[in-house]
Amino acid sequence: MELKTTFNQYQSENLQYECQGSSTVTETWRTATTTIKKVQVFINSCLRKILSIHWPDTISNSLLWERTNQLPAEEEIRKRRWKWIGHTLRKSSNYITRQALTWNPEGKRKRGRPKNTLRREIEADMKKMNNNWKELERITQDRVG
Repeated sequence: MELKTTFNQYQSENLQYECQGSSTVTETWRTATTTIKKVQVFINSCLRKILSIHWPDTISNSLLWERTNQLPAEEEIRKRRWKWIGHTLRKSSNYITRQALTWNPEGKRKRGRPKNTLRREIEADMKKMNNNWKELERITQDRVG
């Protein structure tokens, strides 16, 4: 099979399964670093098999992604997550998915380190981008196209 055909088949069939099956699942799950690394290792091994790169002939991951025109798994998941967040924030406030983004549970939490939740990941990304919830809602309403 031609390389381009093989790669197109890989993208259409396998990429969905690598990102945990459903697009909504990928965007809404909290992403542990170890899970992302395992997914990335699997993706890289698939790409190396498609390109027929076997040991001891090795190339760096960044060169592999450049040759196959792929993004690292973490960036792809983050991109999909922000696309979903924008879609959700454009919905009216009575939708449950919209309410879930800003919901703050009451009561005491368990002992120990708090788990990394979707909301905490979103807030960490917003902090890197110097945004807050109000600014994010305003940006999503100004969508062009």
